Amino acid sequence: MSQNPAISFHKSVSAESGTLVVLTDETLNFGAETTGLGIAELFRKAAGTADYKAKALATLDLLAPAGLQFDRLIVVGLGKAEELVEGDWSRLGGAIQGALRKGEQATLLAERPDGKPISGEQLADIGMGAVLRAYSFDRYKSGKAGKDGENGKTSKGHVKLDIVGSEASKAKKAWVARSAIAEGALLARELVNEPANVLGPVEFAEKAAALEALGVTIEILTEKQMKKLGMRALLGVAQGSVRPPRLVAMHWNGSKSKDKPIAFVGKGVVFDTGGISIKPAGGMEDMKGDMGGAAAVVGAMHALASRKAKANVVGIIGLVENMPDGNAQRPGDIVEAASGVTIEIINTDAEGRLVLADALWYAQKTYEPKVVIDLATLTGAVLVALGSDHAGLFANDDALAAALSRAGDVTGEKVWRLPLGDAYDKLIESKFADIKNTGGRHAGSITAAQFIQRFVDDGVAWAHLDIAGTAMGSPQSEINRSWASGWGVRLLDRFVADNYEG
Repeated sequence: MSQNPAISFHKSVSAESGTLVVLTDETLNFGAETTGLGIAELFRKAAGTADYKAKALATLDLLAPAGLQFDRLIVVGLGKAEELVEGDWSRLGGAIQGALRKGEQATLLAERPDGKPISGEQLADIGMGAVLRAYSFDRYKSGKAGKDGENGKTSKGHVKLDIVGSEASKAKKAWVARSAIAEGALLARELVNEPANVLGPVEFAEKAAALEALGVTIEILTEKQMKKLGMRALLGVAQGSVRPPRLVAMHWNGSKSKDKPIAFVGKGVVFDTGGISIKPAGGMEDMKGDMGGAAAVVGAMHALASRKAKANVVGIIGLVENMPDGNAQRPGDIVEAASGVTIEIINTDAEGRLVLADALWYAQKTYEPKVVIDLATLTGAVLVALGSDHAGLFANDDALAAALSRAGDVTGEKVWRLPLGDAYDKLIESKFADIKNTGGRHAGSITAAQFIQRFVDDGVAWAHLDIAGTAMGSPQSEINRSWASGWGVRLLDRFVADNYEG
């Protein structure tokens, strides 16, 4: 993936042609500089004809506006400007980008009609929203430009936006971090969008290893190494595939303190047939995205390293393919995880938690983290419970749950906490082993979380994010028009920034 968006920031308008974007609110007024352009009468006439009310993110497009040197004028509504919150600025950037033609050069005169300044952080958020909106995955579309061209096979975002505001100098500084976060989210999208025949466990590991160029320490465990460590839960999932598994550890050491790191752990099932407990054929193609948790971890590590986050963070991803080969794991099999816990396999389609079991063990054994957050496209049950608007959140620590909820509310990657408890834990008790890998139809997301919790050490603050409804195929938004959303990158980055980079 190569993203090189042309986002720039200036204190005054330098362009004399092209497209000009201005902002208004429900008062249909403009800021002082916009008013000075002499467009008020033209705008009000057009707004009356179009019944334009300047609701939030609504656009009014004027071509060849009379008396204006620009070829096109786009007015974007802020709704009730006084009610704008942090996440609205990136949504605004996405809406602006969505109003532009591919590759169109535009200038945004970013000023509020109420006279309040738009901060450098907010200007940078507008730029980030534009970059996120511009992304498209079309590299396999024939008829696009060639592999070395600007379109199609490079999946580039086509952004040419000059953002003009009084806080432009501060925006340039804030943009360093925002562009890093956007790059991380787009990397996660790219990984999830790739077909499984292109992106297997080995290829995925190579993508993660590219973070070494940003200063991330990389370790990749082979199947032989995992066997020596006793990772039979993860390996049991992989044994039906001809493609060998991998476990990747990514360590960003951005803090001078000797504090124990934060650990992000991601499920990376590059394709999930369900194994012997095979899934229905309809919609199975979507299971190329069953590595959305691992993609989010890689994207978050990219963002943190690229913006030089002052925190110590470890990312662990378990990469496997779940196939129904003659050597595949069977229902009724019993495996021993690296932690020593024995697991009865009831359903081979409940495989992600087996991968996480050994990945969590490795993260804790190797790095002794103080906080562990795992992400996984784990259960269809979470879709039934929450749809695609929230990810399911489970935690053994109230403060950690609250911190993730705050980060989710700010970034728009929202979470909703669901319960854990002894009554649910009993549902995964096995007649023949310590636990079984599914608790049945009822409370499926909860029993999956209970299973994962069995592999969290005492004293470790832990949260599990079930992102099956948000990582892929979720409703399109102002900042995403891709099947893969890159969900989790902005959430994790904000969580680190707010809680570990004081």
